[in-house]
Amino acid sequence: MKGVYTKEELATLYRRRVGMVYQICLMLLKNVPDAEDAAQTVFRKVLERGEPFQDLEHEKAWLIVTARNECKNQLKHWWRTRRAGEEEMESFPWEQPGDGEIWQELLALPERERTALYLYYYQGYTTEETAELMGTKPATLRTWLFRARGKLKQRLEAEGYGI
Repeated sequence: MKGVYTKEELATLYRRRVGMVYQICLMLLKNVPDAEDAAQTVFRKVLERGEPFQDLEHEKAWLIVTARNECKNQLKHWWRTRRAGEEEMESFPWEQPGDGEIWQELLALPERERTALYLYYYQGYTTEETAELMGTKPATLRTWLFRARGKLKQRLEAEGYGI
């Protein structure tokens, strides 16, 4: 099947969105190699997609949902149950986006809360848009955001950030 994008269009799309897709994958998978693999798979799916995106917002939303689904699929895969435990994996250093300590504390939150915070604050989606991307109701999403902010605040205060 011939793709719907030229090489130049794909390269532009990749440059525009690779950082966002990689951050989502890293946030969910918590290690660089798996995040890189997942991000690569997401962009391969763009190639396999038989139709162009409607606009930039559609492109962004599709990539976020696809990245999240790819990470969830990887986390459920049988291969993950037969590899080193999480404690061993956390002993390895891994790259992280800016915001150092805040990012570490964000990663310590439950998956749905950290995803909600990421989409709302880092990607700038409204609560309604974030709820739709995460497959939940806006009221539920606002509860997750409220809880996540509270947990994040407690963690940062415990670390001496005086928030």
